[in-house]
Amino acid sequence: MLVGSARDMVVVGEAGTGREAVAQTRATRPDLVVMDVRMPDLDGIEATRRIAADPELAGVRVLVLTTYDTDEHIVEALRAGASGFLVKDTRPAELLDAIRTVAAGDALLSPGPTARLIARVLRQPAVPPCAAERAADVFTALSEREQQVLTLVGRGLNNAEIGQALNLSPLTAKTHVSRIMGKLAARDRAQLVIAAYESGLVTPAAAGGGPAPAG
Repeated sequence: MLVGSARDMVVVGEAGTGREAVAQTRATRPDLVVMDVRMPDLDGIEATRRIAADPELAGVRVLVLTTYDTDEHIVEALRAGASGFLVKDTRPAELLDAIRTVAAGDALLSPGPTARLIARVLRQPAVPPCAAERAADVFTALSEREQQVLTLVGRGLNNAEIGQALNLSPLTAKTHVSRIMGKLAARDRAQLVIAAYESGLVTPAAAGGGPAPAG
């Protein structure tokens, strides 16, 4: 009902389970999927992973809904390919704006809560193999300047703020971000935030709240 009330949006499919969500995505090829984490048959994390892994669905973005305080696995959803997340008590107008933002590929939503959540999960002693591999990729694939840019992306800065911090133009900052995404095979800025934490470029103490990053 909410999405249907927006003049610039249309609902092309609905699903009650994770498997249905994947099937509907393949059938309708939407611009964006609003995915719940907790669903029967197949959870939202695995459903997101299957959507992100399908080359025919490369243009589909996933926005995950979470209760935040209990859904620790949201980090896995971001690793799986989600472009961001929203808490379920988000106001209707904010939800619509979030859908527009993620559909346009512009931003990782809610950088403050995102940073705190990622920091809390990645603070755990056990480092998953994918995290160790990503850390190695960051330091071997990226130049010193690109590592600086990635650090600022991880802290929640947008392109203009990155440019200001590093004495670059916003366009140059955006170019660096795009190159970093290509080198790390990241779908969007959400995965760059994960890479920044997993590589150690950003630590929980340095994350802060930060403004929302723009594309």
